[in-house]
Amino acid sequence: MAIDTTTSSTAPTREPLGAPRLSTRGKLVLFVLCAAQFMVALDFSVLNVALPRLGADLGMSRSALQWAVTAFALPSGGFLLLFGRAGDLFGRRRLFLSGLALFGAASLLATLAWDPASFLTGRALQGLGAAAIVPTGMSLLTTTFPEGPARDRALGISGTLLSLGFTVGMVAGGVLTDALGWRSTMALLTVFALVVLPLAPGLLPESLPRSLDGTGGAPIPGRPRLDVPGAVTVTAGLLSLIYALSTAAGHGFGRADVVAALIAGLALLAAFAVVESRSAAPLVSLPMLRRRTVAWGNLGGLVTFSMMSTVIFVLTLYLQEILRLSAFETGLVFGVLGVLSALAGARAPKVIGRFGARRTLVGSLAGQGALIAALLGLNAHVWSVWLATAAVSLAGVCHLGAIISYGLTVTSGVPDEEQGLATGLVTTTQQVGVTVGIPLLGVLATTSGDLLSGVRTVLALDAVIVLAAAALVALGLRGQGAEPASGPVEP
Repeated sequence: MAIDTTTSSTAPTREPLGAPRLSTRGKLVLFVLCAAQFMVALDFSVLNVALPRLGADLGMSRSALQWAVTAFALPSGGFLLLFGRAGDLFGRRRLFLSGLALFGAASLLATLAWDPASFLTGRALQGLGAAAIVPTGMSLLTTTFPEGPARDRALGISGTLLSLGFTVGMVAGGVLTDALGWRSTMALLTVFALVVLPLAPGLLPESLPRSLDGTGGAPIPGRPRLDVPGAVTVTAGLLSLIYALSTAAGHGFGRADVVAALIAGLALLAAFAVVESRSAAPLVSLPMLRRRTVAWGNLGGLVTFSMMSTVIFVLTLYLQEILRLSAFETGLVFGVLGVLSALAGARAPKVIGRFGARRTLVGSLAGQGALIAALLGLNAHVWSVWLATAAVSLAGVCHLGAIISYGLTVTSGVPDEEQGLATGLVTTTQQVGVTVGIPLLGVLATTSGDLLSGVRTVLALDAVIVLAAAALVALGLRGQGAEPASGPVEP
């Protein structure tokens, strides 16, 4: 039974159509959970415009700059499923608070970094903290707000704040980098964690394994153990593959370490599949993956995140190294993207209520791909900044629609006791997408002799992949029902 967040004293099995009214405590819980997600989104964007300054200060080459992003995303993506399940079994609030504390300490380490190794260590620990924050926060949200208009509205607000986090990160990153240097971007995250952490314990309910709200019920007999082998194999497999792809982009596939990393990565991911098929409590539930909404919804999420993160990465290089914009000016360009995305997030619940999550997902992917294709008109003339701003901002609107609709597609119909697994899949898709996209395509721009030509190549491949995914998701979800799942929802 989901925790009641309405003004009524009885929790209904499903909310009526229309905008649900939240209690004061429900609003405060939503604020804390969204604030934590906002902080993680801030981390993804605040460093982007500072990358050139960071590289010059710490002695990192252009091709090595992607590791400033990848070092965060690898542990975040690899451990999301494990921490999502750990929250289900041992208490989501406990793990959520631990993740916040680790994130704050890691941000301080990144602020004080004295060489690339110390900085990347801080980024990796930030990713580990985010791996605890994101799935437990999402599970607390989906179990607090019952499926239907209440959950649609909460996810819409969460998605909007994620976009605002991105906006604030890009603009604040530019301002702070120009005024105080790149270290101030990491210091901002440290301060943010110190503000959010004291508020959470008194507001968030604990979710004990014997009952979802921790208020009673018989203990669950034979509580399963965590799937640590699954987490280790999938994380090591992803790390090996990303290393191989990143190194091969600059040095070719003939190197022995590249071949060894490719073989090891594929073998570890195969071992992960075997472990999951035999585990009593798998990180990835094979029956859940057989649901078409879960499989195809996550494919849409993987593509929208991986391809959009790649666009942001290469456009940052394009704006600063080809058009010679400052960090602040680059932040303003992406700030327009964030503002439009935030406005779109406020309307997304109504759009999904009218057309359904699946149609919204397909349409959003198609729009994102078409607008990325429009960026192929970029050149070395300064007026291209207007094309870049308009196209990437509208693509961001479609991207936000895909984010919210794929999350609803995957988690709808999943019982509360499995929400940790379902939301773990959603958030793992997000982090793996960020992890894979930049090294797979972004390095084509960073290692190209002609940066502008490399940027155009990346954008062309990016657009083709997103449009192909839109067609595949449309076919895969055909016959799954086109009617809205929960009716119109007020933003």
